[in-house]
Amino acid sequence: MYCSTTYHRLLFTTALSFFLVLLCIGCGNTSSKSHSNTIFHDDYGRDIAVPDQPQRVVSLSPAVTEIIFALGGDDLLVGRTDFCKYPDEAQQIESIGGISNINIEKILTLKPDLVISGSMVPKKSAEHLDAMGIPLACVIEKAQYDGLYENIQRIGNLINRRHEADSLVNLLKNEILDIKTDSLAKRPTLYYVVGFGAAGNFTAGGNTFINEIIQMAGAENIANDIKGWNYSLEALMQADPDYILIRQEDAETFVKTSPYTDLTAVKSGNVIPIESGLIDLQVPRNIEAIKLIHKWVNGK
Repeated sequence: MYCSTTYHRLLFTTALSFFLVLLCIGCGNTSSKSHSNTIFHDDYGRDIAVPDQPQRVVSLSPAVTEIIFALGGDDLLVGRTDFCKYPDEAQQIESIGGISNINIEKILTLKPDLVISGSMVPKKSAEHLDAMGIPLACVIEKAQYDGLYENIQRIGNLINRRHEADSLVNLLKNEILDIKTDSLAKRPTLYYVVGFGAAGNFTAGGNTFINEIIQMAGAENIANDIKGWNYSLEALMQADPDYILIRQEDAETFVKTSPYTDLTAVKSGNVIPIESGLIDLQVPRNIEAIKLIHKWVNGK
């Protein structure tokens, strides 16, 4: 009886050891597969190793977050910033705080295998995370509208949603083709209010993707001859644009503030309020901004 029991214990121990060996081999194969990397050249000019199939992604940019949702990759998101508020579902994802001064400790608690940032995150912070074994890929907005297509495809590559990215880009390109501007005998002039008042006047110059949005909508940006964002009050009053485009939360104050009340667009009611996220961020919803402006300049 003792010998039989010893034999069965030995048999059980041997079988268990064999099973554990197989389990370890299986786990090793899975780990190897999930940790396979590819080299990504980011917009900081760095070549970084990123996972082929990331499972836990932190976004440090509202535009990146919005594009990830548009590509159906929101199931990968485990972290976002306080400014990532679109779509509404994004606000259910845990926030890591601000952007320019990111909370690295908070990011580490989320255990991401990939972090994607925009232009507001300092390169030093990116290198800090890289040194801690967490790859950070920077994808920033581009000066041209076509840069949106590039960013969609780059983010699609990063989160393994390449097919979805191609489909979204094709959809947006087709929607642009449907916007007809040939019927306008003369392009109406337009000014986009980024900032106004005592602090100065700011708008989107000719070297911005916003300038191209205005052009694709069938209008002429009065600030297309400048670079950057600073614009003089004198130039604005002299140009006296046909239309004013302004963030909807600023519209009521603008139309009641002198000397802007003297502008023809204000007097004639041609002030176009717009949700800032449609035009300030380089995102798929830019198409909605183009359609909105086009509708106004074609007589609503």
